[in-house]
Amino acid sequence: MSVTGTRSFAEFAQRADYSLLDALRPDPQARPDGADHQPRQVFSGHYVPVTPTPLPQPEYLAHSPSLFAELGLSEALAQDEAFRRLFSGDSTAATGAMRPHGWATGYALSIYGTEYIQQCPFGTGNGYGDGRAISIFEGVFEGTRWEMQLKGGGPTPYCRGADGRAVLRSSVREFLAQELMQALGIPTSRSLTLYMSRAEGVRRPWYSPGSRSFDPDVMVDNPAAITTRVAPSFLRVGQLELFARRARSQAHAGALRELQMITAHLMERNYRAEINAALPFSQQVLELARLFRGRLSKLVAHWVRVGYCQGNFNSDNCAAGGFTLDYGPFGFCELFDPRFQPWTGGGEHFCFFNQPAAAEVNYGMFCKSLRPLLEDSPEELSELEAIEAGFAEAMQQELEQMWARKLGLSQPEPDLLNALFGLMLSSKVDFTLFFRRLSEIPADVSGLTPSFYLPSSEELDDRWNQWLERWRQLIGDPDETSAAMKQVNPAITWREWLIAPAYEQAAEGNNQRIQELQELFSTPYAEPSPELAATYDRLRPREFFNAGGISHYSCSS
Repeated sequence: MSVTGTRSFAEFAQRADYSLLDALRPDPQARPDGADHQPRQVFSGHYVPVTPTPLPQPEYLAHSPSLFAELGLSEALAQDEAFRRLFSGDSTAATGAMRPHGWATGYALSIYGTEYIQQCPFGTGNGYGDGRAISIFEGVFEGTRWEMQLKGGGPTPYCRGADGRAVLRSSVREFLAQELMQALGIPTSRSLTLYMSRAEGVRRPWYSPGSRSFDPDVMVDNPAAITTRVAPSFLRVGQLELFARRARSQAHAGALRELQMITAHLMERNYRAEINAALPFSQQVLELARLFRGRLSKLVAHWVRVGYCQGNFNSDNCAAGGFTLDYGPFGFCELFDPRFQPWTGGGEHFCFFNQPAAAEVNYGMFCKSLRPLLEDSPEELSELEAIEAGFAEAMQQELEQMWARKLGLSQPEPDLLNALFGLMLSSKVDFTLFFRRLSEIPADVSGLTPSFYLPSSEELDDRWNQWLERWRQLIGDPDETSAAMKQVNPAITWREWLIAPAYEQAAEGNNQRIQELQELFSTPYAEPSPELAATYDRLRPREFFNAGGISHYSCSS
């Protein structure tokens, strides 16, 4: 690994550069020392200074070698005492140019275009936001700006009475999912470190061993953990929405200005390379809308490509930078089902194949949030409406191109694709196994049957063979097509029944399975070794269907 100079914690501290704290407004009612851990209303300002709550006796579990390398960090830092203290929640480790506290942000919630305030304990929307996510550092590494955020860092004013902690189970899942998504080539927040504490337990509802219950049926004690996620920014559609709501209602004298400021900061943090800063601000806003439309539609097409389901794709879980943000009630589709939804608190509106529609609604809320900035220009408002109206077509084009690539075709073939979906449902195929075996360009259905959960029949085999013959007539050179398909159809996917042992073993301080999964997930398009394939490249065993905590789970994290 090439390290360009960040070998010690003191050198790490020199990278500090807090653009958000410098450019945006703090809550004027905040405590200057960051000791702000009780639920309260936050009426204005873009962030609240808050100190995280350190894990007692933190233990190292994992770090991301690929991200450390990208940031130019020595891997030895993961074991450095001051580094471990900071990223297990002890902000007193801050030194040099680092700030002595972190920050939490408020945002609004809308579900499928309906604005909600009931989740706010005050019924006003002024108490909803980062309840256990605390940004602790912002800096420039290798010429790129990154923000580092503790998930499970303790209570903030937005904690709504909860403890602000994350259980080890959800922390391991988020850490590994970010590693996998990055390797899959899908825009995502990243994993930096994972620390746990067996000295502090967190009690949550979960599933008893062998449970077939839909909802959690027992209370479970789990070690507390903190995973550090990293991104260019953590600005959400819900944040713009909060400030737009305040601007529309004239909640306070500076409401519109705060919306302008956070929109400008979003452009600076996530879009500056693509938006000309010399343009009038209103024109920059329109370009922002165009760019986010492109990023969001591409992102969701990627999700569908690999079988990922966000589970709870509200506006507050939608990163305004156009990447995967929240790894709470997510899952990866194994048995192909367009209605796949792993989260018991979700619904069909957020299921696997409905994610494009959910994205369109979130994009609509994004555009609605920009409208107060263009109220003085009817022409530009009309242009924004036209950009918004183009989302469905942009999304459809991304999906058509994605499916064509998965099938090795030079152009979309909707009739062929719809016929395939019918066959996949009839044979109960495993989504990832099926497309990887299709990438071998099989001569007949026998090359696909290892991906079927149900025994086939002569009639169904005939239908498959007819489809395969029709498909092979449309592809180009088989060898070239196979190689291209294997670049978009991964050999390995996330299988919850194989992830559970990783967090169960980690609770005992054993991180061997986490490391094995990190290695496996680092090259998801490569054929696994026979030893790893025997474990990870296979159909889900029958006992894990309808298993609580495996096939479905609550958001108890």
